[in-house]
Amino acid sequence: MRLLIGLLGLLIIVVVLWDAFETIVLPRRVTRRIRLTRLLYRSTWEPWSAIARSVRNSKRRETLLGFYGPLSVLMLLTVWAMGLVVAMAMIQWAIGSNVAALNASSGFLSDLYFSGTTFFTLGLGDVTPVSRAARFATVVEAGMGLGLLALVIGYFPVMYQAFSRREASIAMLDARAGTPPTAGELLRRHREGQGMEALDQLLRDWEHWSADLLESHLSYPVLCFFRSQHDNQSWLASLTTVLDTCSLVMVGIDGMPKWQAQLTFKMARHAVVDIAQIFNTSPLKADGLRLSNEEFTRLRAMLSDSGVALRNEPGDENTLAELRTMYEPYIAVLSRYLMMPLPSWLPKARATDNWQTSAWEIRPRANDQPFRKCMGGVAPAVSSTRKVAAVGERRD
Repeated sequence: MRLLIGLLGLLIIVVVLWDAFETIVLPRRVTRRIRLTRLLYRSTWEPWSAIARSVRNSKRRETLLGFYGPLSVLMLLTVWAMGLVVAMAMIQWAIGSNVAALNASSGFLSDLYFSGTTFFTLGLGDVTPVSRAARFATVVEAGMGLGLLALVIGYFPVMYQAFSRREASIAMLDARAGTPPTAGELLRRHREGQGMEALDQLLRDWEHWSADLLESHLSYPVLCFFRSQHDNQSWLASLTTVLDTCSLVMVGIDGMPKWQAQLTFKMARHAVVDIAQIFNTSPLKADGLRLSNEEFTRLRAMLSDSGVALRNEPGDENTLAELRTMYEPYIAVLSRYLMMPLPSWLPKARATDNWQTSAWEIRPRANDQPFRKCMGGVAPAVSSTRKVAAVGERRD
Protein backbone atom coordinates (compact mmCIF):
# COMPACT_ATOMS: atom_id res chain seq x y z
CA MET A 1 0.00 0.00 0.00
CA ARG A 2 2.76 2.45 0.92
CA LEU A 3 4.60 1.60 -2.27
CA LEU A 4 1.55 2.38 -4.41
CA ILE A 5 1.01 5.68 -2.59
CA GLY A 6 4.66 6.58 -3.11
CA LEU A 7 4.51 5.76 -6.82
CA LEU A 8 1.32 7.80 -7.16
CA GLY A 9 3.02 10.75 -5.49
CA LEU A 10 5.99 10.40 -7.84
CA LEU A 11 3.61 10.33 -10.82
CA ILE A 12 1.90 13.51 -9.63
CA ILE A 13 5.27 15.25 -9.35
CA VAL A 14 6.22 14.26 -12.89
CA VAL A 15 2.86 15.41 -14.28
CA VAL A 16 3.00 18.77 -12.49
CA LEU A 17 6.63 19.53 -13.36
CA TRP A 18 6.16 18.53 -16.99
CA ASP A 19 3.03 20.65 -17.24
CA ALA A 20 4.86 23.64 -15.74
CA PHE A 21 7.71 23.11 -18.21
CA GLU A 22 5.34 23.04 -21.18
CA THR A 23 3.41 26.07 -19.98
CA ILE A 24 6.24 28.37 -18.92
CA VAL A 25 9.51 27.18 -20.46
CA LEU A 26 8.65 25.46 -23.75
CA PRO A 27 8.30 28.18 -26.44
CA ARG A 28 5.92 26.34 -28.76
CA ARG A 29 2.37 25.08 -28.98
CA VAL A 30 1.61 21.80 -27.21
CA THR A 31 -0.85 19.69 -29.21
CA ARG A 32 -1.33 16.97 -26.60
CA ARG A 33 -4.95 17.03 -25.43
CA ILE A 34 -4.47 15.47 -21.99
CA ARG A 35 -2.75 18.19 -19.97
CA LEU A 36 -3.25 19.50 -16.46
CA THR A 37 -3.39 23.10 -17.68
CA ARG A 38 -5.90 22.30 -20.41
CA LEU A 39 -8.10 20.36 -17.99
CA LEU A 40 -8.04 23.28 -15.56
CA TYR A 41 -9.04 25.84 -18.17
CA ARG A 42 -11.74 23.66 -19.68
CA SER A 43 -13.25 22.93 -16.27
CA THR A 44 -13.24 26.59 -15.19
CA TRP A 45 -13.90 28.58 -18.37
CA GLU A 46 -17.16 26.84 -19.24
CA PRO A 47 -18.93 27.66 -15.94
CA TRP A 48 -17.33 31.12 -15.82
CA SER A 49 -18.54 31.98 -19.33
CA ALA A 50 -21.98 30.52 -18.55
CA ILE A 51 -22.28 32.86 -15.57
CA ALA A 52 -21.12 35.77 -17.73
CA ARG A 53 -23.78 35.02 -20.35
CA SER A 54 -26.45 35.33 -17.68
CA VAL A 55 -25.34 38.92 -16.93
CA ARG A 56 -27.42 41.25 -19.08
CA ASN A 57 -25.44 44.43 -18.55
CA SER A 58 -22.66 44.39 -21.16
CA LYS A 59 -20.16 46.36 -19.08
CA ARG A 60 -20.64 44.17 -16.03
CA ARG A 61 -20.37 41.08 -18.20
CA GLU A 62 -17.13 42.34 -19.72
CA THR A 63 -15.78 43.18 -16.26
CA LEU A 64 -16.55 39.65 -15.08
CA LEU A 65 -14.85 38.15 -18.12
CA GLY A 66 -11.86 40.42 -17.59
CA PHE A 67 -11.19 38.87 -14.18
CA TYR A 68 -10.90 35.36 -15.57
CA GLY A 69 -7.52 35.66 -17.30
CA PRO A 70 -5.47 36.91 -14.32
CA LEU A 71 -7.38 34.72 -11.86
CA SER A 72 -6.82 31.63 -14.00
CA VAL A 73 -3.07 32.19 -13.81
CA LEU A 74 -3.24 32.32 -10.01
CA MET A 75 -5.46 29.22 -9.97
CA LEU A 76 -2.97 27.34 -12.15
CA LEU A 77 -0.04 28.24 -9.90
CA THR A 78 -2.06 27.18 -6.86
CA VAL A 79 -2.87 23.81 -8.44
CA TRP A 80 0.80 23.23 -9.25
CA ALA A 81 1.92 24.15 -5.73
CA MET A 82 -0.74 22.08 -3.97
CA GLY A 83 -0.07 19.12 -6.25
CA LEU A 84 3.63 19.11 -5.41
CA VAL A 85 2.98 19.57 -1.67
CA VAL A 86 0.52 16.68 -1.53
CA ALA A 87 2.73 14.48 -3.71
CA MET A 88 5.78 15.00 -1.50
CA ALA A 89 3.66 14.29 1.58
CA MET A 90 2.60 11.01 -0.02
CA ILE A 91 6.25 10.13 -0.63
CA GLN A 92 7.19 11.00 2.96
CA TRP A 93 4.37 8.81 4.20
CA ALA A 94 5.40 6.00 1.83
CA ILE A 95 8.95 5.91 3.25
CA GLY A 96 7.60 5.58 6.79
CA SER A 97 6.81 9.12 7.98
CA ASN A 98 10.35 9.51 9.26
CA VAL A 99 9.84 12.96 10.70
CA ALA A 100 10.00 14.12 14.30
CA ALA A 101 7.21 16.49 15.32
CA LEU A 102 7.10 18.51 18.55
CA ASN A 103 3.98 17.77 20.61
CA ALA A 104 2.43 15.79 17.74
CA SER A 105 2.42 12.22 16.52
CA SER A 106 3.84 11.25 13.16
CA GLY A 107 1.41 10.44 10.36
CA PHE A 108 0.15 11.74 7.04
CA LEU A 109 -1.08 15.03 8.48
CA SER A 110 2.35 15.71 9.94
CA ASP A 111 3.90 14.74 6.60
CA LEU A 112 1.54 17.12 4.80
CA TYR A 113 2.36 19.97 7.16
CA PHE A 114 6.08 19.28 6.88
CA SER A 115 5.80 19.13 3.09
CA GLY A 116 4.07 22.52 2.99
CA THR A 117 6.65 24.23 5.21
CA THR A 118 9.46 22.69 3.18
CA PHE A 119 8.01 23.62 -0.24
CA PHE A 120 7.47 27.24 0.76
CA THR A 121 10.86 27.23 2.57
CA LEU A 122 9.45 28.36 5.92
CA GLY A 123 11.97 26.38 7.98
CA LEU A 124 10.02 26.55 11.25
CA GLY A 125 11.88 23.59 12.76
CA ASP A 126 8.94 22.13 14.64
CA VAL A 127 8.98 19.10 12.28
CA THR A 128 12.29 17.65 11.14
CA PRO A 129 13.34 14.62 9.04
CA VAL A 130 15.09 11.83 10.98
CA SER A 131 16.19 9.45 8.21
CA ARG A 132 18.40 9.76 5.16
CA ALA A 133 15.51 9.16 2.76
CA ALA A 134 13.37 11.78 4.49
CA ARG A 135 16.22 14.30 4.42
CA PHE A 136 16.85 13.64 0.74
CA ALA A 137 13.16 14.13 -0.06
CA THR A 138 13.20 17.36 1.97
CA VAL A 139 16.09 18.78 -0.03
CA VAL A 140 14.44 17.82 -3.32
CA GLU A 141 11.16 19.46 -2.33
CA ALA A 142 12.86 22.66 -1.21
CA GLY A 143 14.61 22.80 -4.58
CA MET A 144 11.32 22.34 -6.42
CA GLY A 145 9.74 25.13 -4.40
CA LEU A 146 12.55 27.58 -5.18
CA GLY A 147 12.57 26.50 -8.83
CA LEU A 148 8.83 27.05 -9.25
CA LEU A 149 9.11 30.44 -7.58
CA ALA A 150 11.89 31.44 -9.96
CA LEU A 151 9.84 30.34 -12.97
CA VAL A 152 6.85 32.34 -11.75
CA ILE A 153 8.99 35.45 -11.23
CA GLY A 154 10.19 35.18 -14.82
CA TYR A 155 6.79 34.16 -16.18
CA PHE A 156 4.71 37.16 -15.16
CA PRO A 157 6.89 39.93 -16.67
CA VAL A 158 7.20 38.16 -20.03
CA MET A 159 3.47 37.49 -20.20
CA TYR A 160 2.46 41.04 -19.29
CA GLN A 161 5.01 42.52 -21.69
CA ALA A 162 3.38 40.55 -24.51
CA PHE A 163 -0.01 41.79 -23.32
CA SER A 164 1.19 45.41 -23.32
CA ARG A 165 2.61 45.14 -26.84
CA ARG A 166 -0.68 43.72 -28.05
CA GLU A 167 -2.82 46.39 -26.42
CA ALA A 168 -0.67 49.34 -27.55
CA SER A 169 -1.46 48.70 -31.22
CA ILE A 170 -5.13 48.09 -30.42
CA ALA A 171 -5.34 51.46 -28.66
CA MET A 172 -3.71 53.21 -31.62
CA LEU A 173 -6.29 51.68 -33.96
CA ASP A 174 -9.03 53.61 -32.14
CA ALA A 175 -8.28 56.91 -33.90
CA ARG A 176 -7.61 55.19 -37.21
CA ALA A 177 -10.60 52.86 -37.51
CA GLY A 178 -13.14 54.03 -34.94
CA THR A 179 -14.60 52.25 -31.94
CA PRO A 180 -15.30 49.45 -32.46
CA PRO A 181 -12.92 49.37 -35.43
CA THR A 182 -14.30 48.69 -38.89
CA ALA A 183 -12.65 48.23 -42.27
CA GLY A 184 -14.89 50.83 -43.90
CA GLU A 185 -13.99 53.49 -41.35
CA LEU A 186 -10.30 52.65 -41.56
CA LEU A 187 -10.28 53.18 -45.32
CA ARG A 188 -12.47 56.29 -45.13
CA ARG A 189 -10.32 58.06 -42.55
CA HIS A 190 -7.11 57.33 -44.39
CA ARG A 191 -8.52 58.64 -47.65
CA GLU A 192 -9.97 61.80 -46.10
CA GLY A 193 -6.71 62.33 -44.30
CA GLN A 194 -4.87 61.90 -47.61
CA GLY A 195 -2.93 59.03 -46.15
CA MET A 196 -3.39 55.97 -48.34
CA GLU A 197 0.39 55.66 -48.28
CA ALA A 198 0.13 55.61 -44.50
CA LEU A 199 -2.37 52.77 -44.80
CA ASP A 200 0.29 50.68 -46.50
CA GLN A 201 2.62 51.35 -43.57
CA LEU A 202 -0.18 50.55 -41.13
CA LEU A 203 -0.71 47.16 -42.76
CA ARG A 204 3.02 46.54 -42.55
CA ASP A 205 2.95 47.29 -38.83
CA TRP A 206 0.01 44.96 -38.34
CA GLU A 207 1.86 42.22 -40.17
CA HIS A 208 4.48 42.42 -37.41
CA TRP A 209 1.72 42.67 -34.80
CA SER A 210 0.09 39.49 -36.13
CA ALA A 211 3.41 37.66 -36.05
CA ASP A 212 3.99 38.76 -32.46
CA LEU A 213 0.42 37.74 -31.58
CA LEU A 214 0.99 34.31 -33.10
CA GLU A 215 4.24 33.72 -31.22
CA SER A 216 3.13 35.07 -27.84
CA HIS A 217 -0.35 33.53 -27.75
CA LEU A 218 0.86 30.11 -28.83
CA SER A 219 3.55 30.18 -26.15
CA TYR A 220 1.18 31.63 -23.51
CA PRO A 221 -2.41 30.70 -24.50
CA VAL A 222 -3.78 32.30 -21.33
CA LEU A 223 -3.26 35.67 -23.05
CA CYS A 224 -6.23 34.85 -25.27
CA PHE A 225 -8.46 35.29 -22.20
CA PHE A 226 -6.97 38.66 -21.24
CA ARG A 227 -9.41 41.41 -22.22
CA SER A 228 -8.58 44.88 -23.50
CA GLN A 229 -8.80 48.02 -21.38
CA HIS A 230 -12.12 49.08 -22.94
CA ASP A 231 -15.15 46.85 -23.20
CA ASN A 232 -15.69 47.80 -26.86
CA GLN A 233 -12.21 46.68 -27.93
CA SER A 234 -10.54 43.30 -28.22
CA TRP A 235 -7.58 41.71 -29.93
CA LEU A 236 -9.95 39.55 -31.98
CA ALA A 237 -11.98 42.52 -33.22
CA SER A 238 -8.82 44.38 -34.22
CA LEU A 239 -7.43 41.35 -36.01
CA THR A 240 -10.74 40.92 -37.83
CA THR A 241 -10.73 44.56 -38.93
CA VAL A 242 -7.25 44.18 -40.38
CA LEU A 243 -8.28 41.02 -42.24
CA ASP A 244 -11.38 42.78 -43.60
CA THR A 245 -9.29 45.73 -44.76
CA CYS A 246 -6.74 43.50 -46.43
CA SER A 247 -9.54 41.66 -48.22
CA LEU A 248 -10.92 44.91 -49.67
CA VAL A 249 -7.48 46.06 -50.76
CA MET A 250 -6.80 42.68 -52.37
CA VAL A 251 -10.06 42.93 -54.31
CA GLY A 252 -8.82 46.23 -55.66
CA ILE A 253 -8.70 49.88 -54.60
CA ASP A 254 -7.47 52.56 -56.99
CA GLY A 255 -4.08 53.89 -55.98
CA MET A 256 -3.50 51.21 -53.35
CA PRO A 257 -0.90 48.46 -53.99
CA LYS A 258 -1.92 44.93 -53.07
CA TRP A 259 1.44 43.46 -52.09
CA GLN A 260 1.53 44.54 -48.45
CA ALA A 261 -2.16 43.71 -48.00
CA GLN A 262 -1.45 40.18 -49.22
CA LEU A 263 1.45 39.76 -46.78
CA THR A 264 -0.57 41.08 -43.85
CA PHE A 265 -3.56 38.94 -44.78
CA LYS A 266 -1.42 35.78 -44.84
CA MET A 267 0.18 36.54 -41.48
CA ALA A 268 -3.08 37.54 -39.81
CA ARG A 269 -4.91 34.47 -41.11
CA HIS A 270 -2.05 32.27 -39.92
CA ALA A 271 -2.42 33.75 -36.45
CA VAL A 272 -6.19 33.33 -36.21
CA VAL A 273 -6.13 29.75 -37.53
CA ASP A 274 -3.39 28.60 -35.17
CA ILE A 275 -4.97 30.31 -32.17
CA ALA A 276 -8.27 28.60 -32.96
CA GLN A 277 -6.46 25.26 -32.83
CA ILE A 278 -5.34 25.96 -29.25
CA PHE A 279 -8.87 25.43 -27.99
CA ASN A 280 -9.66 22.55 -30.39
CA THR A 281 -12.53 24.62 -31.78
CA SER A 282 -13.74 23.55 -35.20
CA PRO A 283 -14.34 26.45 -37.61
CA LEU A 284 -17.95 27.44 -38.08
CA LYS A 285 -19.56 27.34 -41.48
CA ALA A 286 -19.45 30.75 -43.13
CA ASP A 287 -22.97 32.17 -43.40
CA GLY A 288 -22.11 35.56 -44.90
CA LEU A 289 -24.13 37.45 -42.29
CA ARG A 290 -21.29 39.78 -41.38
CA LEU A 291 -21.56 41.43 -44.81
CA SER A 292 -24.83 40.99 -46.68
CA ASN A 293 -25.31 42.16 -50.26
CA GLU A 294 -27.18 45.22 -49.03
CA GLU A 295 -24.44 46.15 -46.58
CA PHE A 296 -21.79 45.62 -49.24
CA THR A 297 -23.63 48.07 -51.49
CA ARG A 298 -23.75 50.59 -48.65
CA LEU A 299 -20.06 50.02 -47.96
CA ARG A 300 -19.18 50.63 -51.59
CA ALA A 301 -21.27 53.81 -51.61
CA MET A 302 -19.71 55.11 -48.39
CA LEU A 303 -16.19 54.47 -49.67
CA SER A 304 -17.04 56.09 -53.00
CA ASP A 305 -18.34 59.23 -51.25
CA SER A 306 -15.05 59.38 -49.35
CA GLY A 307 -13.00 59.04 -52.52
CA VAL A 308 -12.10 55.36 -52.11
CA ALA A 309 -12.75 53.69 -55.46
CA LEU A 310 -13.38 50.01 -54.79
CA ARG A 311 -13.10 48.01 -57.99
CA ASN A 312 -16.45 46.94 -59.42
CA GLU A 313 -15.88 44.33 -62.07
CA PRO A 314 -17.56 40.95 -62.65
CA GLY A 315 -16.25 38.40 -60.18
CA ASP A 316 -15.02 40.88 -57.58
CA GLU A 317 -17.77 40.00 -55.13
CA ASN A 318 -16.94 36.31 -55.53
CA THR A 319 -13.27 37.08 -54.88
CA LEU A 320 -14.18 38.93 -51.69
CA ALA A 321 -16.43 36.04 -50.62
CA GLU A 322 -13.59 33.56 -51.17
CA LEU A 323 -11.21 35.65 -49.11
CA ARG A 324 -13.76 35.91 -46.31
CA THR A 325 -14.25 32.14 -46.19
CA MET A 326 -10.53 31.79 -45.48
CA TYR A 327 -10.76 33.49 -42.07
CA GLU A 328 -14.36 34.20 -41.03
CA PRO A 329 -15.13 30.61 -39.89
CA TYR A 330 -12.18 30.80 -37.48
CA ILE A 331 -12.89 34.24 -36.08
CA ALA A 332 -16.54 33.27 -35.67
CA VAL A 333 -15.75 30.25 -33.51
CA LEU A 334 -13.21 32.23 -31.47
CA SER A 335 -15.78 35.00 -30.99
CA ARG A 336 -18.33 32.54 -29.67
CA TYR A 337 -15.86 30.67 -27.44
CA LEU A 338 -14.10 33.72 -25.97
CA MET A 339 -17.25 35.87 -25.93
CA MET A 340 -15.59 38.66 -27.93
CA PRO A 341 -18.00 40.42 -30.31
CA LEU A 342 -16.87 40.80 -33.90
CA PRO A 343 -16.91 44.19 -35.63
CA SER A 344 -19.06 44.96 -38.63
CA TRP A 345 -17.73 46.21 -41.94
CA LEU A 346 -19.57 49.52 -41.67
CA PRO A 347 -19.22 51.98 -38.76
CA LYS A 348 -22.15 52.36 -36.44
CA ALA A 349 -24.28 55.45 -36.90
CA ARG A 350 -23.09 58.35 -34.75
CA ALA A 351 -20.49 56.23 -32.96
CA THR A 352 -18.09 57.72 -30.43
CA ASP A 353 -14.39 56.87 -30.33
CA ASN A 354 -12.84 55.99 -27.00
CA TRP A 355 -10.49 58.95 -27.12
CA GLN A 356 -13.53 61.28 -27.16
CA THR A 357 -15.11 59.94 -23.98
CA SER A 358 -14.63 61.25 -20.47
CA ALA A 359 -16.14 60.41 -17.11
CA TRP A 360 -16.07 64.05 -15.94
CA GLU A 361 -16.70 66.35 -18.89
CA ILE A 362 -20.08 67.23 -20.40
CA ARG A 363 -19.70 69.42 -23.46
CA PRO A 364 -22.16 70.43 -26.15
CA ARG A 365 -21.65 69.11 -29.62
CA ALA A 366 -19.07 71.18 -31.43
CA ASN A 367 -19.00 72.19 -35.07
CA ASP A 368 -16.89 69.70 -37.01
CA GLN A 369 -15.27 72.19 -39.40
CA PRO A 370 -12.34 73.20 -37.13
CA PHE A 371 -11.74 69.58 -36.28
CA ARG A 372 -11.76 68.55 -39.94
CA LYS A 373 -9.31 71.30 -40.74
CA CYS A 374 -6.77 70.34 -38.10
CA MET A 375 -7.19 66.60 -38.73
CA GLY A 376 -6.84 66.75 -42.48
CA GLY A 377 -10.53 66.24 -43.22
CA VAL A 378 -11.10 63.27 -40.92
CA ALA A 379 -13.85 63.66 -38.34
CA PRO A 380 -15.47 60.64 -36.72
CA ALA A 381 -19.15 60.56 -35.98
CA VAL A 382 -20.02 61.30 -32.35
CA SER A 383 -23.12 61.53 -30.25
CA SER A 384 -23.80 63.94 -27.39
CA THR A 385 -24.47 61.72 -24.40
CA ARG A 386 -24.10 62.00 -20.67
CA LYS A 387 -20.45 62.20 -19.61
CA VAL A 388 -19.17 62.30 -23.21
CA ALA A 389 -17.06 65.11 -24.55
CA ALA A 390 -18.38 65.54 -28.09
CA VAL A 391 -15.52 66.85 -30.21
CA GLY A 392 -16.71 66.61 -33.79
CA GLU A 393 -19.45 65.17 -35.96
CA ARG A 394 -18.94 63.25 -39.19
CA ARG A 395 -21.14 64.38 -42.01
CA ASP A 396 -23.14 61.63 -43.69
